[in-house]
Amino acid sequence: MPRNIKFIVVHCTATSQNTSISAIQSYWKNQLGWKMPGYHFIIKPDGELVQLLPIEQVSNGVQGFNSQSINISYIGGVDQKNIPTDNRTLAQKATLLKKLKELKLKFPLAKIQGHRDFPNVHKACPSFDAIKEYKDV
Repeated sequence: MPRNIKFIVVHCTATSQNTSISAIQSYWKNQLGWKMPGYHFIIKPDGELVQLLPIEQVSNGVQGFNSQSINISYIGGVDQKNIPTDNRTLAQKATLLKKLKELKLKFPLAKIQGHRDFPNVHKACPSFDAIKEYKDV
């Protein structure tokens, strides 16, 4: 049965930009005990898009909303002191915009928003206002 996608959710990893995808995946599995990844897609600082999970499957992006969400993240989102900051590279911004446009074509009714824009979320993720930035996508 196809999933009813209502949200395309933008995330940051809340790590330094030189954090490897394998380290992030290891954290999910070993620290959080997740069986599924946190995002469907992750974007490296050089702009490379890596798919971690088919969009037909449910990832662990936003508690309570995962069955109706596609989750996409960029590596970064905090500075050296772990303070939330929008440190997306130009390549990450370009890849993110391109992927959001593709997903919006496939799911025209889905709302693009940040993780922080969901109810009862107490984090800065993705460290910028995704609703405002992508309102015209």
